[in-house]
Amino acid sequence: MLKTKLNIVLVEPEIPPNTGNVARLCAATGASLHLVEPLGFKIDDRQLKRAGLDYWHLLDVYTYRNFDEFEQRNPEGVRYLLTTKGGCLHSEIEYRPGGFLIFGRETKGLAPKIINCYPDTTLRLPMRSQARSLNLSNTVAVVVYEVLRQWGFPGLI
Repeated sequence: MLKTKLNIVLVEPEIPPNTGNVARLCAATGASLHLVEPLGFKIDDRQLKRAGLDYWHLLDVYTYRNFDEFEQRNPEGVRYLLTTKGGCLHSEIEYRPGGFLIFGRETKGLAPKIINCYPDTTLRLPMRSQARSLNLSNTVAVVVYEVLRQWGFPGLI
């Protein structure tokens, strides 16, 4: 995997259309998609494929049995954890190439065990205090385009 490439990590995603939307975003931006099991669907799920449409050939997808395997297979690169409990806004940090944007499952977010490993790089999107969270695929899109903006949209037209 390229050290300058953008890496999106979905930890235990549950909803096929969300993952499909993220897959399509990765295909359109050149980001790699990392899926950490257990998944709430099968990779060949019809809804997942439908959301990604005909972009699957443009996509680099990696799967892992659990987060420990993800960590072992990807020992380098800053981990940026997106959580409603994040310490700073997603737009207040400088993203380094080769890092990983890590997102939790739709119903519970990232496990405290994962968040506790990287307390200095927990990020959040601003929102009203009455709102619990944003949709997963929307959150990924907002953060991906902030990273790409900072990098000058490399390889994109």
